[in-house]
This record gives sequence, C-alpha cells and structure tokens, in this order.
Amino acid sequence: MNTTYRSYGVARKKYSDYFCLQTEITQKQSSGKAMNTDKERTEQLNRDLAANKTICSSAGTISSFPEMMKDTFKVNGIGLILCSRGGFGFTLNQRELTAHAGDTVFIPEDSFFAVTSEEEDMQATVLFYQVEPIRSVIGNLVLFMYPYSQQSKEPCYVWSTNEEEDIARYISLIDSTLFVEDNIFTQYEQKLLLLALTHRLCSVYTRKLISKKDNVGHKNEVFIKLIQLIDKYYMQERGVEFYADKLCLSPKYLSAISKSVCGYTVQELVFKAIMCKCISLLTNTQMSIQEIAYEMNFPNASYFGTFFRKQTGMSPMQYRRDYTK
Repeated sequence: MNTTYRSYGVARKKYSDYFCLQTEITQKQSSGKAMNTDKERTEQLNRDLAANKTICSSAGTISSFPEMMKDTFKVNGIGLILCSRGGFGFTLNQRELTAHAGDTVFIPEDSFFAVTSEEEDMQATVLFYQVEPIRSVIGNLVLFMYPYSQQSKEPCYVWSTNEEEDIARYISLIDSTLFVEDNIFTQYEQKLLLLALTHRLCSVYTRKLISKKDNVGHKNEVFIKLIQLIDKYYMQERGVEFYADKLCLSPKYLSAISKSVCGYTVQELVFKAIMCKCISLLTNTQMSIQEIAYEMNFPNASYFGTFFRKQTGMSPMQYRRDYTK
C-alpha cells in the first residue's frame, strides 16, 4: 500500500514538473518571434498544417486543437502529441483511442488521424514533421522500425514513457529553430534535431517491444537483434544464412519471424539497408556511380545499376538528377 502511494505521488510530481516545463518553454518562446498566446499558437499550427509545411509545431502548449486536427486527415510525416494536463479522444487509422496527462501519442507516417473530444482543462504540445528531409541519413535501425510500428498486429500509439520531459526538450529545441533567420546552418540544425528526436522515439519504442514477457516479446527481441546485425554487416553479408547462423536459427524460421513482425523477409530488409546507403551516397556526395558501386561491394557499375533499377524503377544517375537539390 505504501509503495503504491509513493509511486502515485512520484508520477503526479513528474506530470506536474512536466507541465511546468512546458509552461517555461512557452514563455521562453514568447520572448522571440514565436506566438505568445494560446490562440495565436493554435491558429498558426492550423495554417502550417493546411500548408503542409515540413515542420508543424504548436510552439508550446495549447488548450484546444486546431480545426485541421478535428477532421480526419492524412499525416504527411510523423506526429507527436504530448498531453501534460487533462485528456482528449481521437481516432487513428480507424481505431478510437484516448490520451491523458503524462501520455505521448505517436502518429506513424501516412496515418489517418482526427481529434474527437477534448477535456476542458486539456493542455498539449503538438509536433508534426516530414521524414523525407532526413530519410537518406536516418539509418537502417530507424528505417526498419517504421514498417514494424505500422504493420504489427497491435501497434502502440499511446505511450506512457516516463521520458516526456526529454521529448519535450527535443521539441523545444526544434521550435527554437523555427523563429530565427533561415540559413544553411539552421537547416542542418533542424535536420540533426529531427534525426535525434526520431532515434529517441525508436529507442523508447524498442524498449517497449522487448519488455513483453511472452512469445510476441520473444519474436520482437529476435527481430531487433536481426536489424542490429543487418545494420552492422549489410555491406559485406547479403545472404539470409549468415544472419540465421548468427542468431542460431534456421534461415526459413528467421525469415518467417521477420515477415510476421514487419512484413518483409530478411533478404528484403538487407536490400532496403543497401538501398538506404546507396541513396545517401547518391544525394549527399559527389561520388561517381563507379565509386559508389565499388564502395557498396558490387562487382561493377553495370551490376549496381541493374540492382538499383530493380529496386526503384530508375537508374542511379536518373535518381541523382531527380532527387538531389
């Protein structure tokens, strides 16, 4: 009884501290070009969502969601809602859910979302951001977690992570870049902060997956070990047998686990890792196609070109032309 009471008291204090942190963040942002009233922040968030901006933030806490979020819309990127007081109801991919003080709502890429109700004392921080600007440098571990978060039979949309304060600080740092003069350094800073936040979210999500003490938890653990191995060895090892041997499993069983967990076979995950690196080299370096082929351990540029075209439907040179800004 005493332990329960102490835990409840600690939780209440953490949520209180979290709300104070959000208030402090909002006040700091108010001293710059950021919107200094709840209404202004809500209206600006609504305009940014309507304009499909790369980063759409409430720039602090808001007490009511913008109209854009109250009608079902497709999220072009990733969404985060940190509830610091009260609660609200919402639909996400046709599921009816609720969030309360201390909860973080994670909205996966290309999901359909709508707020359906709000409590009178609700306070929340909202951030939507597009993944495309950081996709080429996002890393294989994160790349593989996205399909998993959406394809698992019971996707986890509402988290009580006990890390809300840290996530709020990431969001605050991202917000701070939105109200300064735009230049090349600010753009890079935004990308790095978004990259750091994305990795933090995947870290939290991974811990939740392997904490399940059942058969599903075992599959999750095997899958996470698999993507860690792929991330380490994909440049040299492209066969399923290598990864199965590392995990002391048969190739058939390992591919079955991978397919059931994320929707892709081991071979497809390895190819995705290769493609992620190839795209990064094409769009972020001046390396020639021949040099990239050599770097990625292809026999020659022709073989690399055939592989790349099969995965994307276009040649490496055409991809570089179309997607390099």
